[in-house]
Amino acid sequence: MKRLGKATTAAGIAATLALTGCSGQSLEGNGDKAQGTVTLKVAFWGDMGLDKLKATYEAAHPNVKIVLNSGEYNAQHEDLQKKLVAGTGAPDISAIDEGFIVQFRSQADKFVNLLDKGGADYEAKYLPWKWQGSMSTDGKQIGLGTDVGGLAMCYRSDLFKAAGLPTDRDAVSKLWTNWDDFISVGKQYTAKTGKKFVDSGTNMFNPVLAQQPVGFFDPSEKLQMEGGPKVAFDASMKAIDAGISANLASFQPNWDQGFKKDQFAVLACPAWMLGHIQETAPEQKGKWDIAAIPGGGGNWGGSWWTIPSQGKNVDAAADFVKWMVAPEQQIEVFETVGNLPSQPALYKDPAVLNYKKEFMSNAPTGQIYAATAENLKPQYLGKKNGPTRVAVENVITQVQQGKLKSADAWAVAVKEAEKAANS
Repeated sequence: MKRLGKATTAAGIAATLALTGCSGQSLEGNGDKAQGTVTLKVAFWGDMGLDKLKATYEAAHPNVKIVLNSGEYNAQHEDLQKKLVAGTGAPDISAIDEGFIVQFRSQADKFVNLLDKGGADYEAKYLPWKWQGSMSTDGKQIGLGTDVGGLAMCYRSDLFKAAGLPTDRDAVSKLWTNWDDFISVGKQYTAKTGKKFVDSGTNMFNPVLAQQPVGFFDPSEKLQMEGGPKVAFDASMKAIDAGISANLASFQPNWDQGFKKDQFAVLACPAWMLGHIQETAPEQKGKWDIAAIPGGGGNWGGSWWTIPSQGKNVDAAADFVKWMVAPEQQIEVFETVGNLPSQPALYKDPAVLNYKKEFMSNAPTGQIYAATAENLKPQYLGKKNGPTRVAVENVITQVQQGKLKSADAWAVAVKEAEKAANS
């Protein structure tokens, strides 16, 4: 298959609509609404490439109106939980991230079992661990996977050049085989330029944690702070103490300003981060590139589309979800914002494998991220992984803000993690 141009994509979408039975006529007969417009509210965070998909879907389905609600990452999950408990107010479709999926799949009775909506046909298409990630212990499938977050490292080649560092992506990759090497390079950069090297201590903590055999919880839901979390926390403290971190709070306005004002030169870069960089600093086209991540491997992020069962348009929602995860749309999202599909057949599709992202100095993003995804060995993420991670990140932020000494921070982090895990 050739790389999809606009005409080819349109044809592929039309074919997909026919194959999946997602025509406007089928929706009218799905029992949700016999007449009139069906409104589907979709909750997510960041940029999941939905603007273009919304327009395409609505054009082909004149009786469906898609309402997009993009909010802050943690807040969206917290709000979903509140609405599920209340039994009302949840969106028709909600994205759930890997850090929260175990929490929600343990409440499978509050979601539509997609196996009852033809979801079983999708099992063979997904990475096995991705399919299992949203499966409840009693065999209900609450989600269809969107993307995976294989890790790489994004860097500003122009800022590296100004600091006398290599700029070629292979040469940059060789600078850091581990995180100690990475911090050493950061010290060189900061000494040479007087500027900070990495964006945030939390954005060192998360990728280092993702590379560890065990994260916050083992499969018995026991908190394991002295394992992977301690390794990752120590790495983040080392970077902060070395003076190489810009100490910006991730996904906050000052972090976005940090991109625009060249306040850092490098950051951990799961596939979904590419879209955020491009959206935040479009004028930096051609200044960013992609290298290997220190330590190799790891998965940070990746989501599922779910359908809360309290909705009034669950059949229409299921049709839209199945359409969104079809190959044509997954490739469209990958090319638009960089989110890497969680269906491995697409890693061999020329549209993905041969794709080079112009914004990222024509880096072969398809090859880079497809290779990381196929070798992923994801951690078990517990029911309280999301709030526990947030609690530890808040402690790192306190250190970055000068409110807490790094030497005292681990004890505080353990205390806050225990509180979150037991809440």
